[in-house]
Amino acid sequence: MIEAINVSKIFHEREVLKNINVVFEKGKTNLIIGQSGSGKTVLMKCLVGLFQIDKGEIRFDGRSFSTISYDEKKKIRQEIGMLFQGGALFDSMNVEENVIFPLSMFTNQTREEKLERANFCLKRVNLDNANKLYPSELSGGMKKRVAIARAISANPKYLFCDEPNSGLDPSTSIVIDNLISEITQEYQITTVINTHDMNSVIEIGDKIAFIYKGNLWWEGDKNSILNSDNKEINEFVYSTELTRRLKKH
Repeated sequence: MIEAINVSKIFHEREVLKNINVVFEKGKTNLIIGQSGSGKTVLMKCLVGLFQIDKGEIRFDGRSFSTISYDEKKKIRQEIGMLFQGGALFDSMNVEENVIFPLSMFTNQTREEKLERANFCLKRVNLDNANKLYPSELSGGMKKRVAIARAISANPKYLFCDEPNSGLDPSTSIVIDNLISEITQEYQITTVINTHDMNSVIEIGDKIAFIYKGNLWWEGDKNSILNSDNKEINEFVYSTELTRRLKKH
């Protein structure tokens, strides 16, 4: 579980996040949604420690990430997996080397142990025979699956995904969404996803936090978002053709 308690962030005298109070739950896909400039990306960067918050507290399973020492923060960061927008694979490394990279950084495992773990993770994302391929040889969907394998290689307690479906076609996006959801439930990870993709919201939104002008404006799940009476959430949700069609039915 990750908690944001009265979190505020200020840039150039402008309050970008305003007293955010939200809980991201273990074993669920927790989505942060909102318009461009709403503050959703800033919130995610605050959660992972890329931005220092100006007020409030962030807790990882009761541990205050905001007030602990550098060494204690490092321990928590080792429990975090990251799925970056675009995948962010190392072009000079093959698939196997990309997946092993976090294990080399954060564990003392032997070469054999790291290879065994990499093979397990690649099999989990249905890429059993892709070890020696390079990113340039992969499709967009395959790159995202390798990135997921790398993100879970070190057995993270927490998984952060930044626009995981960016650049993917709708059918591949569904595959990636389902894979993230399955892994989250299977390993009981606290997964936080920053997205503007309404397909993802409707398919895997176990917990949804809607950020509007720096405020936590609405909370709910995929079952309640289409029937909300909140004006701003409705304007956001029904701005896409998919959700307009859903509303008609």
